[in-house]
Amino acid sequence: MVALKPHRGIWAYGDSARTPVDAARELAWNGPDDPGGWQAVTRTFRDGHTGTWYAAEAALGWWGPDGTTRLVVATAGPAALPDKATWYLATDLPRPGGPREKDSPWPAAPLAGVVRIYGLRHWVEQSYKQVNKDEPGWAGFQVRSPIAIRRHQVLVNCAFSFCWDTWLTSPPPPGPAPGRRPERGHRHPAPAAPGT
Repeated sequence: MVALKPHRGIWAYGDSARTPVDAARELAWNGPDDPGGWQAVTRTFRDGHTGTWYAAEAALGWWGPDGTTRLVVATAGPAALPDKATWYLATDLPRPGGPREKDSPWPAAPLAGVVRIYGLRHWVEQSYKQVNKDEPGWAGFQVRSPIAIRRHQVLVNCAFSFCWDTWLTSPPPPGPAPGRRPERGHRHPAPAAPGT
């Protein structure tokens, strides 16, 4: 599964050349009560909150719902297709009930599944950054041979996995009572003098 640039065209002649945005704009949308080709999906964000997005199968050149490559559009606003909240995804996962489902080595993915899988990329990128660049020091190694690089990578990944597992399974450290947050940076007025 890969994301496509919204305004990148495909090879075609004349009026047939279109972009993923053009394909998404051709899908009918008459509001949440009459979504046309759009389907409501629940998207879970990194901080745990959820939101309703809409996803649809689009056709672009030889890409389509039953083609070898599906074009899936997922957005927070099907009417406007906002740049920051719209994904144009190309995937080789078959759709449920489609002709490619029985011969595919991969399980069929409904629209909600495609959106969920692509939404996981933030977690993967964050973990990759922690493993390879930040904490364990993968970016700061000094080795000479390719085998030494691979050995170092295995050690860094094992150390990170051990730390991650320990952090997830250990009880939280002692701290302030959960019901009350300490105030920081606020001055409290001095109590008034008696008799005033």
